Amino acid sequence: MSSRERESFDATELPVVLSHYDLGVIESITVFPKGSRRSPKVGIVAGRGKYLLKRRAAARAHPDRVRFAHRVHEHVAAAGVPVAKLIHTRERAWTLVQIRDHIYELFEFVADQPYERSVKEAHDAGVVLGRFHEAMDNFALPETLPTPRGDYHDRAGVRTGLCSISSRLSSHDSLMGNEAELAVLVEFLLGAYDQVAEAVNDLGHSSWPQRVIHSDWHPGNVLFKKRKVVAVLDFDSVRMSRQVLDVANGALQFSIIASGDPFAWPDELDEKRFNAFLTGYGSLRTLSQEERRAIPSLMAEALIAECVHPIAETGSVGRWAGYRVLQMVRRKLTWLESNGDRLISSARG
Repeated sequence: MSSRERESFDATELPVVLSHYDLGVIESITVFPKGSRRSPKVGIVAGRGKYLLKRRAAARAHPDRVRFAHRVHEHVAAAGVPVAKLIHTRERAWTLVQIRDHIYELFEFVADQPYERSVKEAHDAGVVLGRFHEAMDNFALPETLPTPRGDYHDRAGVRTGLCSISSRLSSHDSLMGNEAELAVLVEFLLGAYDQVAEAVNDLGHSSWPQRVIHSDWHPGNVLFKKRKVVAVLDFDSVRMSRQVLDVANGALQFSIIASGDPFAWPDELDEKRFNAFLTGYGSLRTLSQEERRAIPSLMAEALIAECVHPIAETGSVGRWAGYRVLQMVRRKLTWLESNGDRLISSARG
């Protein structure tokens, strides 16, 4: 299978998996072509309701990691955070099904409306992230399960990925005639990553309290209806880290102006959405002055880290050529460096 092909369930797989659940008569099964290509999904209409079945991507299919994520999922659900309900197996014994090397999860299907990139949506996404962090304040780490750790801040893996990009893109059509420019671009990104990581460390990152965070807070993992959050999805990346990393990544994801070819994306962020996200979060949670000051640098780290792994692995980000994405990242980093302090000083959150 090529890196661009979407994995799918085989003909004998679904009946075996679904036999572990009590859903009533299955009326229809439809391919659900969203999210990671490595994690196939189907929508199911059955006698007892509508569901979404997901097979975990192989890289995230360790049983203990999935069980930890499910503990977090059910904890925040009990605290009132809107989520897609996890469906237990027959006799309510488990929240996952493991067959050989595959792990499956079943969720209640949540109907939503298209994300409109509105200020109101950004504000509510910030509020719900605050509710998520509030719920995690009293989460007891499971003694029998390892706690995932690690994040996008100051990671050797990000630097290693950047250094491997030149060889990955060497045969890519988008690079033809731009080999020297790519070397300069990678050097710029390495220097920028080091600079912003150092800035965060100087603000006291190592002393900030840790808790379990969502670690992947973006519009694709938050469902909206009438511009209000109706469900938080994808707990695959939950881990122990600093809450401000969730805030910074969310502020980036909900304020980035992204449509069409990334090469044509504007340098700037949508400042109204940025402010709305932080205001929503700040209505429930208070960050220290040092954490607030670190947000632009953490946004820069997140922007670099998010694109490094897919480009190092496949040469692209989704359907977009890696070289063009990296050019966009450089422009946005330059804008953030010039405008980050102003963004934070004007934000009300």
